[in-house]
Amino acid sequence: MPMPMTTAVDIRQLFIASRTQLRDAAARILGCRQRAEDVVQDAYVKLADGIEELHILNPGAYLFQLVRNLAIDRHRRAAFEQQVFSPGEEDLQPGSNVTPEVQAIHTQELVRVARALDKLPERTRAAFELHRLAGKTQREVAAHLGISTTLVNFMIRDAMECCRDALRAA
Repeated sequence: MPMPMTTAVDIRQLFIASRTQLRDAAARILGCRQRAEDVVQDAYVKLADGIEELHILNPGAYLFQLVRNLAIDRHRRAAFEQQVFSPGEEDLQPGSNVTPEVQAIHTQELVRVARALDKLPERTRAAFELHRLAGKTQREVAAHLGISTTLVNFMIRDAMECCRDALRAA
């Protein structure tokens, strides 16, 4: 006896009905409800983009796995960015007492990163700048550059490694 097919409408309705539980699952991984909300929103967009092409036997498990994977990716990315960009960022907050020495160090670091980014291929630098500086999603960057989101992901990763290497070389 064949399994009953779950329609795209059924999965979307299940997603909406399970939204709170999905957000809570993401929050357990991320430790932040606001970032968990972002993950759930990203999951819905990802789901909406290709749901008609999927044949899902257990939609509930699929939705939780989708959110879990996105939350883990977001957590890893945040940890990586923290490692690369966090030194001294607290000194740059408005109202902080930044000494001229600290300001000079930050300026030198920014110059090193800018020089490293200038050495990257044009498309890689553009992908990085659109994502990290302009706040575009990887999907938006891919559409803007006319490339796949997977390639955008690799380009951003390469640019981040380039920045990290430039800071370590100091």
